[in-house]
Amino acid sequence: MVVPQFLDIEQSVLLLELEPPFDKRAVQLARRRMAKRWHPDIAPPGRQHEHERHLKAINEAADQLERLAEDSRGGKVSRNAVKVSAQAARKARAEEGQRAYEAEQRAREHAADREKHDPFASRVPDHSVVHRYARCLSYPEWGVGSVNGIYFTGQDDDIQQWARVSFQVGVRTVPAGSLQFVDFSKPDPGAERVERFMTAAKHALAEGDFALAAQRLVYARDAEPENPAVLRLLATAFWQAGNLAAAGRAVRDWARVEPDRPAPHRTAARIYEDQGALSMAIDSAVRETERAPSDGGAFERLGRLRLRAFDREGARAAYEQARSIEPSEQGLLDLALVCNLMGDTGAEVSACEQATKVAPESAAAWSRLAHALARTDRASECIAACDRALKLLDDPEVRDLRAQVLAAQPRAIEAAA
Repeated sequence: MVVPQFLDIEQSVLLLELEPPFDKRAVQLARRRMAKRWHPDIAPPGRQHEHERHLKAINEAADQLERLAEDSRGGKVSRNAVKVSAQAARKARAEEGQRAYEAEQRAREHAADREKHDPFASRVPDHSVVHRYARCLSYPEWGVGSVNGIYFTGQDDDIQQWARVSFQVGVRTVPAGSLQFVDFSKPDPGAERVERFMTAAKHALAEGDFALAAQRLVYARDAEPENPAVLRLLATAFWQAGNLAAAGRAVRDWARVEPDRPAPHRTAARIYEDQGALSMAIDSAVRETERAPSDGGAFERLGRLRLRAFDREGARAAYEQARSIEPSEQGLLDLALVCNLMGDTGAEVSACEQATKVAPESAAAWSRLAHALARTDRASECIAACDRALKLLDDPEVRDLRAQVLAAQPRAIEAAA
């Protein structure tokens, strides 16, 4: 692409000390005036070279402005023409500077990448290469590379062997022990590909690089599309990486491969919930409870999702089922919340009392029980629950509730008297 040339009139005008608008005659007079000032013959001793360079720049600027004045309408260069030209020249200089900066950054990145991945670039190999083509087991997504040489570092008992390999992503220097040499005369079994990419993906998951783990698991899935272990890890990797759309596709593939297991439907419910697709999350949670009818956690998850969808009757039924299977503190407190929203204070108190029995050292359970009892006529029990909650955790809200119940008790006695 040819970069257009911009005439910087502003610099030429400043150099000749001209004031726009001007014509060819004004440029000629300015040239003579500046020549008298900057002629080398009148330069101080040792400044002749500087005057020659400055006079040359003056003549070039005057030539430009004379040509511009000849081509301008009326033979004059207007003030607006100088302003527009100056803006265009500044923009051109900024773009050129940006391109130069980006080129310098790319060069630095390339140098840093080469220093990091190719430290033996200028060194003669220490060992000849028998097998030329190999894979890196730590980074199988690089594919098959060409081994350029084997190098050694360290001394005595701390000697390390390195291989300089040209992959598609560029030259990489890797431990020689991580290479698996390739024999193209034999096909690559799919099971070996799955094992290779699964191992590398687990390393990436352990390091917290979920996007890289998902990329590696895609290769494993391509080798065996119906491997449940691959699909399970793939859905988890996409989910942890924040790619919820890809996680949804992966978990659906997993559910088709293992339709009778609750695990894929449990994972699908969580992914759909994060996506905000509550109806799909509820459907997956229902399928989970159908495949795991003795799992109280599954019914609690279904109840929470139904409550988010404002299905109080369905949420209460799910929480009651979880209560009958395996009651938990959180499940019972959520059941109490549903009963409160439905106006069933007796059921709310019952759920809170059971929560305090399941978790007797939980300040949250005793606080909820105190608030539930405050809506009944069991004032002494409410005060006792407040005392127990405050003993476990100093909560200003519980203190205020206790003070309100105590303040109301004498009035109730006086009214009865």
